[in-house]
Formats: sequence, C-alpha cells, structure tokens
Amino acid sequence: MTTVYDGLPFPRTDLARAATQFARENVHAAIFNHSMRTYLYGRFLGEHRGLRPDEDYDDELLFLGCVLHDVGLGPKGNGDQRFDIDGADLAAEFLTKQGVDPERIEVVWDAVALHLYFEVASRKQPEIALVTEGAGYDLGPTGPALPPGYADRVHAVLPRLHTGAVLYDLVVEQALAKPQKAPLFSFPGELVRQKTGDAWPTWRQLMDKEPSWHDYDGYRPRTG
Repeated sequence: MTTVYDGLPFPRTDLARAATQFARENVHAAIFNHSMRTYLYGRFLGEHRGLRPDEDYDDELLFLGCVLHDVGLGPKGNGDQRFDIDGADLAAEFLTKQGVDPERIEVVWDAVALHLYFEVASRKQPEIALVTEGAGYDLGPTGPALPPGYADRVHAVLPRLHTGAVLYDLVVEQALAKPQKAPLFSFPGELVRQKTGDAWPTWRQLMDKEPSWHDYDGYRPRTG
C-alpha cells in the first residue's frame, strides 16, 4: 500500500513504517533524509525505464533497501567491517526481528551490501539496482531530468543538510578509528586517503611485502 506523505509517495505498510523509524533513530538526520530521497529517485529512475511499482518490482522491498542502505554509518551499525557490509548485516538483523521471510531479507541485504558497486548492482533485480541508482542520483543527479519543481518539493520535505559533506565525514571518522573499515582501493579507503594524504602502495610493493611468495623474483615483463 502506498500513500502520499507531504506530496511525496512512500510505502506506508507496517514494515515500512518500522524501518523508517529504525533508520531515523540510528543515523544522522542528513543520512536519513538521503536514504528517503534515494527511494524517491530510485522509483523515478525505474519509472523512466517503464518499471511499475508492485507490478515490475516489489515496492516495499525497494523502500526497505533504500531507507536502510546507510544504517552502517550510525553508531549501532559501526562494526568492524566496511560500513556497507555492517549496514547490510544490521538491516538483516532488524528485518529478522520483524519476522520478514529470509528470501526477502536476502534481497535487502544484497541491496545494501552492493550499493557502492554500481556496475554489479545495476545488473541485479530492480529492488537491488534501483537502490544504487537512487543513492547515486541523490549525490549527483546525472541521467534523466526530474519533472520541473520535483526536486524542490523533495528538498522542502527532506532537506539536504549538507548530505555529501556529512557522508564523507562519517565514513572517514569510522575508518580512522577502525582502519579495517577502509581497505586499500575501496570507497572508504579512498576517502581516508583523501583526508590523510597518505600514499597507497603500488601493486609491486604489495606483492613484495613480507611474508611474500616472491612472484617478482626473476620475472621478466612481457614485451611486444
């Protein structure tokens, strides 16, 4: 069941309401608003391709993936993994407690865990792909243009509150406290590198670091 909330369509099932409250209580207001806008933009991008809510995809599942996709950036989701994986685990834990079927939980887990990997997520089912696409659109609206005035309506209800800057700060803050949350060459790792100015090792340096299999000993690069 979908209704209009301050002029904007959101699923209003009991589960959607519970997930909204859970996200609101567990992430920064800017991240919560970003998560809600992610659904609106994901749904818009789906409709632009002719995908109809609750006909071509499960609208409640899309909403759950969107509203929960950044819960790993809140204190409750700040574990020892990258924030996307911690968030997926926390989302699954929440949905399990709500009595959601494992098959549906798996879709949401995938949507949250894959939302930083556009090339992978975009080839998945709409309930996964549109989370990534909607989140990306909210941070940089490339692609089809929104209807005139729609962004203003969305921002009036869900103000940006410096979303991009807050997202950066939260990812870096977590990773500086727990370096394992920002592996080399990952999205969190790149944000930390930008913050600290530290240089990443080259591939050769990684391969030569002890303990090593010494794959470069005696190696002659191919030519021609």
